Amino acid sequence: MKRARTAVLYAALTAGLVVVAGPFLWTLLGSFKTDAEIRRDPPTFLPVRWITGNYSALFERMDVVTVTVNSVVVAVIVVGSNLLFCSLVAYALTKLDFAGGRFVFGLVLLQMMVPGIVLLIPQFVTVASLNLADTYAGIVLPGLVTPLGVFMMRQFMGEIPDELVHAARVDGSGEFRIFFRIVMPLCKPVLATLGLITFMGSWNGFIWPAVVAQHKEMYTLPVALASLSSRETVHYGLLLAGVIVVITPVLLLFVSLQRYFVQGVATAGLK
Repeated sequence: MKRARTAVLYAALTAGLVVVAGPFLWTLLGSFKTDAEIRRDPPTFLPVRWITGNYSALFERMDVVTVTVNSVVVAVIVVGSNLLFCSLVAYALTKLDFAGGRFVFGLVLLQMMVPGIVLLIPQFVTVASLNLADTYAGIVLPGLVTPLGVFMMRQFMGEIPDELVHAARVDGSGEFRIFFRIVMPLCKPVLATLGLITFMGSWNGFIWPAVVAQHKEMYTLPVALASLSSRETVHYGLLLAGVIVVITPVLLLFVSLQRYFVQGVATAGLK
């Protein structure tokens, strides 16, 4: 009976692995195929003839260095600001006693229920009125603080004993010293989780950068990749190679932070 359960468990895990990793593996193998082979019916799994022309064509047709730098700058600013500001808000909500704290947290929860696409036009009008269109500041402004980040940090910080904060205050430590010296070092798992989630959202973001970035010099990787295709011609091999280039940093970051990510999700109220 135990062996049967183990076999069923491994079969289920294998099926789940195929479902999750299958599209990525198909994309990776497709990036080494010609367009004719990608369109072949029935399709082939392994390339009949391995080619690297899709990657060379990608670097020829797209300024990979510029758009990668743009994506990195945007992602670093967004991740850094979320880690700092979301943590500050969460610290205030959990460790400071002030009137309206529950009301503020209610606003955060309410903001989480609003679809981001609804705010697209108001955000663009605000950015345009500030003359920030087609700038780094305009691209990163709506993502500097996210409701999800505040929620995650608040849930985690709520589990930190208040006695640690009270003891530090009795010793004469100020709030900022308590925040940076005591609270933040204890938040490494959730910080890694929030950083990874925020990085993925910023790195893969398409709609907002496409609206704000009006010149190719300000394109991020997803926007630049989408600009390679038109309604008349779609180069599937080229697009698949571009997808691999875009998602590789995310995969590497997830692998390096996997231990913290799992621990952070398990302890931040997101079970």
